[in-house]
Amino acid sequence: MRRFVSAVLTLCLVAVISRPAVADEPKKNVLFIVSDDLNCSLHCYGHPKIQSPNIDRLASQGVRFDHAYCQFPLCSPSRSSFLTGLRPFTTKVLTNPGQKESPHFREAVPDHITMPQCFRQNGYFVARVGKLYHYNVPNGIGTDGLDDPPSWEYKFNPKGRDKAEEDKIFSLVPGQFGGTVSWLAADGTDEEQTDGLGATEAIRLLESNKDRPFFLAVGLYRPHTPYVAPKAYFDRYPLAEIELPALSDLDRSRTPKPAYGSAKKDQDAMTDDQRRQAIQAYWASVTFMDAQVGSILDTLDRLKLRDRTIVVFTSDHGYHLADHGLWQKQSLFENSARVPLIISAPGMAGNAKGASTMAELIDIYPTVADLCGLKAPDSLQGTSLKGALQDPEYQVKKAAFTQVQRGKNPGYSVRTKSYRYMEWGNGEEQLFNLADDPLEARNLAGLPENESAVQTFRTLIADTLKKDAPAGE
Repeated sequence: MRRFVSAVLTLCLVAVISRPAVADEPKKNVLFIVSDDLNCSLHCYGHPKIQSPNIDRLASQGVRFDHAYCQFPLCSPSRSSFLTGLRPFTTKVLTNPGQKESPHFREAVPDHITMPQCFRQNGYFVARVGKLYHYNVPNGIGTDGLDDPPSWEYKFNPKGRDKAEEDKIFSLVPGQFGGTVSWLAADGTDEEQTDGLGATEAIRLLESNKDRPFFLAVGLYRPHTPYVAPKAYFDRYPLAEIELPALSDLDRSRTPKPAYGSAKKDQDAMTDDQRRQAIQAYWASVTFMDAQVGSILDTLDRLKLRDRTIVVFTSDHGYHLADHGLWQKQSLFENSARVPLIISAPGMAGNAKGASTMAELIDIYPTVADLCGLKAPDSLQGTSLKGALQDPEYQVKKAAFTQVQRGKNPGYSVRTKSYRYMEWGNGEEQLFNLADDPLEARNLAGLPENESAVQTFRTLIADTLKKDAPAGE
């Protein structure tokens, strides 16, 4: 009997030893697409007129975050923040280059491992196409901009017809295109534009790297000013069908003053006809940008990469289109701080649904690292959103924080499901119940019955500043 048992054990051991080893599960790829100056004017976010079929398609295949917010509504501070996973008061990047002194984040955190750098250190092919870190648009198109070389193995700086034909662009300030409202219904094809060239290169990189793990970051320049797109996209939005937003008494009086500190005289002087033309051009640029996203996603499908590729789509911040009487960014109001965020990860139970949790752009880094099984730096100040990808009702966090700078005085905002609270360096405060007042028309901060709520929000901001402050501060 003992010999029989011994023989059986021997056979089992041989079988285990001789069994073919199970291959390691292939690494998940990451396709990270960032639009520039895009608010939530997308069909999948409920806009009744915007045509965004490709981003809508992505939302139907992933999780759409309905309450996602940037940490600073300006290009360089925001991009430095979400690519490092650190808040702006940690990176010390609070302005764009050219706006007084604007440091590179490496000056404050020289040894920090960025999101693409984390993937690069884990054996991924890591590439940048277009604008990821700050670029002066359109002056910096075709250059490296304010790049971070350790982040990338390969880079590509597209430069298209829109850059060559700047003399044709209408601008509120002649000769100036990036800092003010400007637009052009362009001749030629999508492929001739800077974003068209970027999409073409992204497609080439997908084709040539389909058999190895990759982190491909594609930075699209539109709808950033100048709003340039081929004429056919303008034709989709007749001027007669564009309604201008209504202004509240607070908007007309511009109180408190710091809340409207992003206003510019040239934009204030626009006629209603110019406002409609500008909105038409912005919408046209959104739909043009969406078409480039579609070309990239089609390639992902054609190469059969979707079942092992995480796709993230977002913007660096939101954007005003005459709402609150403002244009562009750098305010703490909803349309400036809120961003679209769609994460399509294979096998997530929440795909094709909208997530209700509050989310911040600094959450992207820990999320994609988590999904790919990578060890992210302990110093990251965001939180993985994986729980919300599995269950869209799961609440990852209850509040999102955004900040701006008004000279030497900062402005801070906290957004919860129903409320937005803002505090300014001069002591002024704002509180809006967005559940009842989505246009942010009634400031509730000065009412005695809201003092307790205001104090709660003050504490939330103070605690976040203290918790996430760098050591020694």
